[in-house]
Amino acid sequence: MVNLEDKKYHFIAIGGVGMSGLAKYMRERGNCVSGSDIQESKYTHLLESLGVSVNIGHNADLIEKDMIIIASSAIKNDNPEIIKAKELNLDILHRSDILKLISDEFSNKKDSTFIGFSGTHGKTTTSGLCSYILEKANYKPSFVVGGIIPEINTNAKYQGDKYFIAELDESDGTIQKYSTDIAVINNMEEDHLDYYKNGFNDIADTFNMYLSNKKDQKVIINIDNDGNKRFMSLYPDYNYITFGLEQGDYYAKNIKYDGLTSKFNLYKKEENLGEFSLSILGRHNVYNAVAVISALIETGIDINEIKQHIKTFSGMGRRFEKKAEFSSIKVYDDYAHHPSEIKTTLNGIKMAVNGEKRVVAVFQPHRFTRLKSLWNEFKSAFRDSDLLLITDVYPAGEAPIDGITSENFSKEVEHDNHKYIKGSIEQAANKIYPLLQKDDIVITLGAGDITNMGKYLALNSEIKV
Repeated sequence: MVNLEDKKYHFIAIGGVGMSGLAKYMRERGNCVSGSDIQESKYTHLLESLGVSVNIGHNADLIEKDMIIIASSAIKNDNPEIIKAKELNLDILHRSDILKLISDEFSNKKDSTFIGFSGTHGKTTTSGLCSYILEKANYKPSFVVGGIIPEINTNAKYQGDKYFIAELDESDGTIQKYSTDIAVINNMEEDHLDYYKNGFNDIADTFNMYLSNKKDQKVIINIDNDGNKRFMSLYPDYNYITFGLEQGDYYAKNIKYDGLTSKFNLYKKEENLGEFSLSILGRHNVYNAVAVISALIETGIDINEIKQHIKTFSGMGRRFEKKAEFSSIKVYDDYAHHPSEIKTTLNGIKMAVNGEKRVVAVFQPHRFTRLKSLWNEFKSAFRDSDLLLITDVYPAGEAPIDGITSENFSKEVEHDNHKYIKGSIEQAANKIYPLLQKDDIVITLGAGDITNMGKYLALNSEIKV
């Protein structure tokens, strides 16, 4: 039986944002940590600075008989380190297994609090924002989240056993492993249908199994989301604490948007808890803020500390993250890869620019299966952009599906001004640059290597000045 007192952990594909965060956490906790990856990255360099041994390239000789192996989902059975680990009969864990072991240290202690953030969208921002506020207010939280938190400049930290914050991924059903004290559910929509073959019903069943792990937890749930309302009607017996805009146990009123910022009054039932200011744009981030404030208040955090620090949060990495600026053109990057996320992001930008600038959306579909299953939803997702540019599908390891291509999608997309751009992201940037105009706001959308588009567009600018 694996427990956290086992000292030696080896991470295969240690350089990813999720795996590196877990490895960092375990190293700071005092465990001996090593790992391998096919290439260097800022994450592998950070881990090495903490004393983690990172090998570039996979090698069976790295595996020792007293190790616990953590393998990324992308690692196949023919990986030489996996083969060696099986020969030595070592425990091989999924990253969700190590996160469960970490979180169990908190959920099983009387004076500790484990807050888990989940949902189809918003879990990285909400888990990051919650960790940020607790960190800035000197509560010394431990956390593992899915993106780099601004100022703190990390995605994971071990600081003791009072508070633990984590982003819980429902994409492969592993969320049902966790036992939270406070479960925040941002929204529930059909996604990852390659795993959830029966759509929403399978998703709801998985969330039910997750919530049933701990009877006395608080479930903080967005009452405005149709999927959440459907879930609550199917499973009415949990300790629900609702949040929303204009309704819920906690709700925002008098919302005012001003460019990339916003303000609102927060109510707890009929009590006005005062005005909160945000430095992140869009209606969706008001929802994210209300979710986090609700969770922190229910945890017992002082509301004045929440107000003080929430307004300085500038957003997570790859969530409307500024990547480049040239010739009065600004390029932002967003991880949005589901139709609802894309609509929300583009609507927030449209509200911020208020018709004064052209919004150029550059969309890279992520996975053939997602594009196929949500084809019709994607078709109408880009209406708040003035120009839509569609790049080739990022396969994320999937095999192509006949007819499911960006070129075919571009023929059906419901947008008056769009164009299919063929080639790699670097090649696409070379073709997109001449299409841009002074003062454009460019937003790259997708979970793949579209994140590099801003860099390549800026290089074009330098070449053609």
